[in-house]
Amino acid sequence: MRIEIVLLILGMTAVTYLPRALPGVLVGKLKFGPRVKKFLRLIPYTAMAALIFPGVLNVDPANTWIVLIGAAVAALLGVLRLPVMASVLGAIGVNFLLYMLI
Repeated sequence: MRIEIVLLILGMTAVTYLPRALPGVLVGKLKFGPRVKKFLRLIPYTAMAALIFPGVLNVDPANTWIVLIGAAVAALLGVLRLPVMASVLGAIGVNFLLYMLI
């Protein structure tokens, strides 16, 4: 292999690895205020909503009400501060039961 290719690969590795590794190393040494801590705690719920909700309405156009009930259950479980996985599994469970009843 040519040395230029090896150097290019090493450079790309450093450029992609450092931005991912540095926050993990430095976050333990930083002191955050209460507002920043609250913001960081809400990121998983915000990410779940941003990634999942746009596709919710396109899942089953014939039975949109079932999907909306599942989304409402997920939102309610999120408001109750259950873990993200519990919200997702709860919505899946409700949708499954409603589809079995149809």
